[in-house]
Amino acid sequence: MTKEKIKCGIIGATGYAGVELVRILSTHPQAEIVAVSSVSFEGQQLSDIYPNLRGICDMTLEGADEIIPRCDVIFGSLPHGLSEPFAEKCLSHCAVFIDLGADFRLHNEEDYSEWYGKRYEHPELHNEAVYAIPELYRDEIKGAEIIANPGCYPTSVALGLAPAIRGGYLEKGTVIVDSKSGVTGAGRSLTQGTHYPDTNEAFAAYKAGVHRHTPEIEQTLSEIAGEEMKVTFVPHLLPVNRGIESSIYVKLRDGVSFDEVYAAYAAAYENELFVRVQPKGSYANLKNVRMSNYCDISLHFDKRTNMLIVSSCIDNMVKGAAGQAIQNMNLRFGLEESCGLDFVPPAF
Repeated sequence: MTKEKIKCGIIGATGYAGVELVRILSTHPQAEIVAVSSVSFEGQQLSDIYPNLRGICDMTLEGADEIIPRCDVIFGSLPHGLSEPFAEKCLSHCAVFIDLGADFRLHNEEDYSEWYGKRYEHPELHNEAVYAIPELYRDEIKGAEIIANPGCYPTSVALGLAPAIRGGYLEKGTVIVDSKSGVTGAGRSLTQGTHYPDTNEAFAAYKAGVHRHTPEIEQTLSEIAGEEMKVTFVPHLLPVNRGIESSIYVKLRDGVSFDEVYAAYAAAYENELFVRVQPKGSYANLKNVRMSNYCDISLHFDKRTNMLIVSSCIDNMVKGAAGQAIQNMNLRFGLEESCGLDFVPPAF
């Protein structure tokens, strides 16, 4: 275990994922926040932007270039297209870069160009990057210098389907992913679609079939399967602050029983700290993972159609963003994976 505390810096500390990093790292026993950065609020104290941090993190927000040389690890909580220059500077200063944005998630530059409308400015950096769902890529993360923190929707889907794919239980064909997210998933900048009168007491799909997390979901599932997998992905906006529930529909092969699949899930996640397979007949619920790094999975079966129905729940700000990033930091620096993340979800 690391003797000295890991020196952490956060670029984009005033965004929702950035301030969640501050919240969790503030009580991490083996890490300390030494610097925070924001373009929009440079020169102001973070606690002036988020008064809940008063007396906890009153640091002055600095320029990103100023903080990198003082840190062992930099968390980049940035919109897509901005992370590559910071990753390059981190490498030159021997700092690990953990990117909560999308720039290092996709292996294929053509996919990135198609879905995000940009090209790689530093293609060589992508050879150093590791896509980092801890439960699936643990060994690769331990030696990584650039860590691509997964998207929130893809995390819920990959953890929800990995045991079924690895067990060879599924018929070939399109996977249907029906996901719902809290409003924080849209980020801190206000848009008409996230304006209170438009989201309160409302529920609707958005970006059906064209959401940017689609290629990331397909990339991860295809790697698990060892062959190409396609998904139909439809996200929805829930009138809640945080949380994701993904309902995933896949057809079982003939001769595969629901009991067999359930046993495979129980075995796959038996020793995982943050994945909880629910008892048969129970349903994963956003309420039970809120403010935590847990992923709760429940399994259901439609015997008339031979369809397996997986419900996968995470907190999009924790397991879907800041918590998973810290879990990756713990792995990279040889800490206990649960270090600083072993908080209990509130009951209400």
